Amino acid sequence: MESIRIALAQTNSTVGDFEGNVVKIVAGIELAREMGADLVAFPELALTGYPPEDLVFNPDFLQVNLKALGEVAGAVEDIIAVVGFLDAPGEIYNAAAVISAGEVAGVCHKISLPNYGVFDEFRYFTAGEKPFLFEIEGVAIGLNICEDIWYPDEPIGTQVAAGANLILNISSSPYRVGRTRTREEMLETRARDYLTPLAYVNLVGGQDELVFDGNSLVYDEHGRLLARGKSLEEDMVVLDLDLEEVLVSRQRDTSGRHRAIEERHPGPVEHVTIEVPQKMNFRGKREPERLELHLPAPLDGMAEIYQALVLGVHDYVRKNGFEKVLIGLSGGVDSSLTVVVAVDALGKSNVVGVSMPSRYTSEGTRADARVLAEKLGIEFRIARIETIFSAYLDDLKPQFAGRGPDITEENLQARIRGNMLMAISNKFGWLVLTTGNKSETSVGYSTLYGDMAGGFAVIKDVPKTMVYDLCRYRNSLGEEIIPASVLEREPSAELAPGQKDSDTLPPYEVLDKIIESYVEYDSSLEDMVAAGLDQATVRRVTRMIDRNEYKRRQAPPGIKITSRAFGKDRRFPITNRFWTPAPPEAG
Repeated sequence: MESIRIALAQTNSTVGDFEGNVVKIVAGIELAREMGADLVAFPELALTGYPPEDLVFNPDFLQVNLKALGEVAGAVEDIIAVVGFLDAPGEIYNAAAVISAGEVAGVCHKISLPNYGVFDEFRYFTAGEKPFLFEIEGVAIGLNICEDIWYPDEPIGTQVAAGANLILNISSSPYRVGRTRTREEMLETRARDYLTPLAYVNLVGGQDELVFDGNSLVYDEHGRLLARGKSLEEDMVVLDLDLEEVLVSRQRDTSGRHRAIEERHPGPVEHVTIEVPQKMNFRGKREPERLELHLPAPLDGMAEIYQALVLGVHDYVRKNGFEKVLIGLSGGVDSSLTVVVAVDALGKSNVVGVSMPSRYTSEGTRADARVLAEKLGIEFRIARIETIFSAYLDDLKPQFAGRGPDITEENLQARIRGNMLMAISNKFGWLVLTTGNKSETSVGYSTLYGDMAGGFAVIKDVPKTMVYDLCRYRNSLGEEIIPASVLEREPSAELAPGQKDSDTLPPYEVLDKIIESYVEYDSSLEDMVAAGLDQATVRRVTRMIDRNEYKRRQAPPGIKITSRAFGKDRRFPITNRFWTPAPPEAG
């Protein structure tokens, strides 16, 4: 049987950490070689980390990237390695190096540059011109990069027409809800349509707002799943691909599909032949029995979302050099979810909770904050704000003469709390995690320099209704960590007597539907009303969303979960009279 043993190294790179990234790549090469692999592939821009953004314009960054590639090449022996890097012969290319016997034997340039959502590759890269194919002792492999495989015709059509009997795609495809299944369906379709096995290796880990989920995949020529990498973890997928069976399948295909592919895609293609040293014994290192299937069950639903948040927090905190995080514990559902995620990401010894009660804080929320901290085993502090709040009110009394209490006094409390947290952060070097969710962020139900103050917004892209779902999911894993009273209590900011979120906002079930329609899908007023939403409520909420862009611009970064997050995904003008002629609300 003619076969090739391939390894997909699903690694967690850090942007700009060339030393650390080289160590990971070299370790992956050594492990793949020990497992008898002929070929090992790493994710898109594994060497630089993804996305490098404007570091791409730094000549020193490009030079260190090439130096690091040379270090990786020096470790390639008795195996072929495919590594993502930046190629800069003049123009700058998102590229993959094919390395053999200590040297770069060929370079593939990414052809299809994504320029939507969180992607901005037109800003940085020049598009490749020719599909790339490399051949190793009769095994022809079509190599492409991330976005290239999402297009149904090119470059895969030209690669298969030119003789590819395996397609290899290296990728850095970020996570969002539903993306995993969409990706699987696309790859399955490509393999089946082109009667060609397809191996896909994806980056894993957190990088600022983005989380990469891994889930590397291998399909046979009929679109049948052969192997899968773990969800949201580093992994090494190794398997044998039967290339003889690919030829047989094509010969048995009476539809003439393969001949039609050759006719539709005449080329040209960049074809590189890799000279394999005799000592490598390519396709000769075989265990007596076939490798076991590598098919871990994928995460889905709340389990997948929760683990994405955990990974995002862990990597943001650790990659930015912090040991501990600090969270304001109000006893509400948002801070409860945030602190539980932080403990699962960093360990209880690295999480500090601070309760900051005011004259309006209920005994129930105070008790819930303490109970949660005790169950988690984290350090718990109390910093009462009443003395400072009273001093503010006294000192501001002359300024506010003739005016009654309003949102100003509410925001004062939030800002005192923000100052408390930032002071502790400064003193001890702990990173403040904010607790605002997407529903609040959307409509500006938050206080600038108050509850928005901090370094990382864990649930910034998590709608309020999903916050409850995630809390219930976490409680379902064992002991009820988050008290039931937290989930049953009506939401309140507790900044005024008897205050409820519903005093200001529509029910969260309604609010989240409007936010999803307007922010994620750009639905029109007419479409939202036709879907059963109240016209006056839609107008009020969409106006609040637009008027609070200025707040979101000043918020900390947070983990992308939905199909369209604020920030890189949705870029909205602050100065805008199309929909919201009124001035921004203070807050």
